[in-house]
Amino acid sequence: MDNWFSLEWFSPTTFESFDFQYPVFLYLLVLIPLLFIIRWLVGIRSGQKLPIAFSKSTFSQGPTTWLRFVPYFFISLVFALVLIALARPQRTHEQVEQWSEGIDIMLVIDISESMRIEDFKPNRLEAAKDVARNFISGRMQDRIGLVIFSGDAYSLAPLTTDYDLLYRFISDINFNMIESRGTAIGSALAVATNRMRDIEEDDSRKGEASKVMVLLSDGDNTAGNLDPITAAELAHAYGIKMYTIAIGREGKVPFGKDFFGNTRYVENSLDETTLREIARIGEGQFFRVSNKEALQEVFSLIDTYEKAEIKETRYKDTTDFYWAYLSWAIVFFLLWLLSKSTFMSNVLID
Repeated sequence: MDNWFSLEWFSPTTFESFDFQYPVFLYLLVLIPLLFIIRWLVGIRSGQKLPIAFSKSTFSQGPTTWLRFVPYFFISLVFALVLIALARPQRTHEQVEQWSEGIDIMLVIDISESMRIEDFKPNRLEAAKDVARNFISGRMQDRIGLVIFSGDAYSLAPLTTDYDLLYRFISDINFNMIESRGTAIGSALAVATNRMRDIEEDDSRKGEASKVMVLLSDGDNTAGNLDPITAAELAHAYGIKMYTIAIGREGKVPFGKDFFGNTRYVENSLDETTLREIARIGEGQFFRVSNKEALQEVFSLIDTYEKAEIKETRYKDTTDFYWAYLSWAIVFFLLWLLSKSTFMSNVLID
């Protein structure tokens, strides 16, 4: 409402939409009728008495008798409107802007032959892919990249916030993407570190975003030209925090079918020493998981640990409306001045 003369200023809906900066003035509205009642009682006691008696029929009251209360009505409205204006009716529109620096996360996934083992359903690699997808879906504004490795390491996806693209890359991961066999953990750490270094050079968030690496493997380092510990120390020098996950059960585990279609079992063991040391150097944490549910819990825990700080900026736009009620108060004040000097103020005064 831009027009002060609109009657909507007095509707209950309008008053409900206001925030009053000084609501104490609204409580004073109850004093207005009390003041006029007191004035009327005082007037009765101190009013001038005429020594002439009139008959009841002579002193009859009609509609015009009430005209003498019109000035009181106007001045009451003036006081009420001034009190409303003093209460400072206003509306506040608040806009909240949230943003975060984001975190750079590199997922490093083992695709060696041992990831075909079926102690996870349907196998270790497919379970890892499902959990990785769930992990990505829970992130916001974080750049995530992918590195896969077996006997060699390969950067599958650079750090990106295009999560749909990451889902497609993860779905396409298979055991034939790298020809050389083995488990080159050191090479995988080096490739992931280089990817995180490369993007920093052209990055406006340089020095601000946290850098995290999550390495998932089920074997010892058996390939590659770089020692995993040396690669971990290099990553740590670039401020990369490292979590390592050892996946798989110890002992006999199912691994495909034999010639007759029966489940084949192989002996599985895993030396955790290297993965534990990588996590220690990277100031992260080591996890050992033996089923998909445990793997999901680990990724949920990492998701909880590595949350970007959400920063919030609030903008408040406050509009005052006291001017409308002051305008109405001036109108009724002028009407009061006009009415108290006319015949209405003298109608049937005792």
